[in-house]
Amino acid sequence: MSPNAHITSHRKPRRTATQSWVVRTGVAGGVLSTLAVAGAGSATAVEKPTEATMEMPAINATISSSIAQSAAATQQTAFGYQESAQQDKADDTAKDASKQAKDEAQRIADAAEKKAAAEKEKREQEEARASRATERKTLSAKSAADSSDEASSAASSSSASVGSGSTATLISFLQAQLGKAYVMGATGSSSYDCSGLVMSAYNQIGISLPRVSQDQSTAGTQVSLSNLQPGDILYWGSAGSAYHVAVYVGGGKFIGAQNPSSGVVERDLSFDMPTGAVRVM
Repeated sequence: MSPNAHITSHRKPRRTATQSWVVRTGVAGGVLSTLAVAGAGSATAVEKPTEATMEMPAINATISSSIAQSAAATQQTAFGYQESAQQDKADDTAKDASKQAKDEAQRIADAAEKKAAAEKEKREQEEARASRATERKTLSAKSAADSSDEASSAASSSSASVGSGSTATLISFLQAQLGKAYVMGATGSSSYDCSGLVMSAYNQIGISLPRVSQDQSTAGTQVSLSNLQPGDILYWGSAGSAYHVAVYVGGGKFIGAQNPSSGVVERDLSFDMPTGAVRVM
């Protein structure tokens, strides 16, 4: 027996021609079916991008429209801010101009008020001077008309008064001060101001007078300048607001501390006619 007689063959038995054809036919059919399915899928896959591509213009148009609207809104907002800023600037400029105009108007008004006040004060001073001048002229005329009677009466009164009593003491003291200095606020014994001299003179005869001329002009009984007696206090200015005083010593004369350049002097009434007189004795 051959050594290989019992070794089983590993080869598969051959198929018949019919079986081979059937198998091939099945394989071919499967392949075709697969291709058909793949083709159908491919067709579907191809159609979808085409549809997407056809919708892109509409999407792009919508986006472009939205961007344009947004840009327009942004531009409108920017214009609004710009207009608001311009309006604010215009308002600030108007306020500054208004304030400057108001300040200038106030300055002009203040200047006009000061000028009016100065003119009023000047006018009042001129009127006061004119009034005093008129009054002095009137008094001078009246005094001149009565000069003969007054001179004789004053002379007799003076000689009688000077020769006796407190009037003589008063006038003697005043005559002793002639030539002394005028110093504001002084009451003797080397210098005086006008009211200081009058007060010191009356102290010599025991009569106490106020210190200042304003009060001395109302210290006694008001008398007419046409009826003066030695010892009467003469004043210049209004009673109660007099700015100068002296003492009438008879004979149409007075003694007073006149000013810093003149000192204590004796003057005629015509040198500077007083405004009024008071009698304290």
